[in-house]
Amino acid sequence: MTYATERETTEGKVFNVTGGDWDTVVGGTDPIQDEHIVVNMGPQHPSTHGVLRLVLELEGETVREARVVVGYLHTGIEKNLEFRNWVQGSTFVTRMDYLAPIFNETGYALAVEKLLGIEDQVTERATTIRVLMMELNRIASHLVWLGTTALELGAISMMLYGFREREYILEIFEMVSGLRMNMAYVRPGGVAQDVPDEAIVKIREFLEMFPKKLKEYEDLLSGQPIWHQRTKDVAVLDVTGCLALGITGPVLRSAGLPWDLRKTMPYCGYETYEFDVPTTPTGDVWGRYLVRMAEMRESMKLIEQALDRLKPGPIMVADKKIAWPAQLAIGVDGMGNSLEHVAKIMGQSMESLIHHFKLVTEGFRVPPGQVYVGIESPRGELGVHAVSDGGTRPYRVHYREPSFINLQAIPAMAEGGLIADVIAGGASLDPVMGGCDR
Repeated sequence: MTYATERETTEGKVFNVTGGDWDTVVGGTDPIQDEHIVVNMGPQHPSTHGVLRLVLELEGETVREARVVVGYLHTGIEKNLEFRNWVQGSTFVTRMDYLAPIFNETGYALAVEKLLGIEDQVTERATTIRVLMMELNRIASHLVWLGTTALELGAISMMLYGFREREYILEIFEMVSGLRMNMAYVRPGGVAQDVPDEAIVKIREFLEMFPKKLKEYEDLLSGQPIWHQRTKDVAVLDVTGCLALGITGPVLRSAGLPWDLRKTMPYCGYETYEFDVPTTPTGDVWGRYLVRMAEMRESMKLIEQALDRLKPGPIMVADKKIAWPAQLAIGVDGMGNSLEHVAKIMGQSMESLIHHFKLVTEGFRVPPGQVYVGIESPRGELGVHAVSDGGTRPYRVHYREPSFINLQAIPAMAEGGLIADVIAGGASLDPVMGGCDR
């Protein structure tokens, strides 16, 4: 083991820290003599799906050892939550897995509602809107996966088509929440605002248009000999390997186990919806492709059912403290409070002004306790462990992030294979580094 060199200066002791992990991998042997070479793939490599670093020890084109290095996108979101009130948390968590913001928000909101003991008070319309938005988000996320993975394996046009259809979904999100990504739309107690009628029309148009597009993608890829060679029997991870490494989501289902929290541990009323859990027995990149394509079709079924159930009603719990700031009168700019609302709380009632001030500056209190809530994100089980000490801020919020857990599989899938298959295998896990590093 090598220690960092040090020297004394007028400012105190200065250490000279170098990349020690490199020395560890090379292990003191002569890489040229052993015909081994150690390469850095990433963190700026275009095919590592974000700022992910892979340290690969190669013998020719064969990977002898793979090490995954994460942390380049660390935002400290979980720590930041401890310095904000419970409502503000939505704005932070939505930025973690930035391809699936609605899932981050819903998991957080369900955990806070469980701590508050108000799960039964969340309205039917709010729950249905959550399902609707999550399933739209699932399709949008899978489209990014399909487009980027195909691009990395040489099918450039698929990238353009995938992002074209995703754009349609992002426009729906903008209609509903005012933002395309990182919406902070799902809040403890319900959702921030109601779904407008024009968004419903656009969702129905999407449901009509999208099946034809999915068929086009399959015509482009499924019968393609190069696609078959780059995906079949590549980066195989069987069900035993998945369970040993804690891997969930499409990767586990592609190994044959139909484990989907929407069916096995339902939330948001998923047990009342009709849908299937697609699986394949192959456990390779090809199987993961088939599972995600089938999942997009199942999501369309769920969206259609959610639209049919969307009955008029409130979108937030009745408790005004928890419902803040969703039920404030909106100003003409669509953002701030309306003048009448400001005039009422500022000019007519000292009592309501005091309450409003306390609520805005401190937020509501959450009874002490801890909860764990798991939901099925596009990448697997997204778990939220929330702890309250009875104050107006979280004591601790920790996410079980599927991207982070699933990345453990890279050495198991890559070692002994070719360097080209590292790209296919890593991409098939669909990691999002914002979620991984948090």
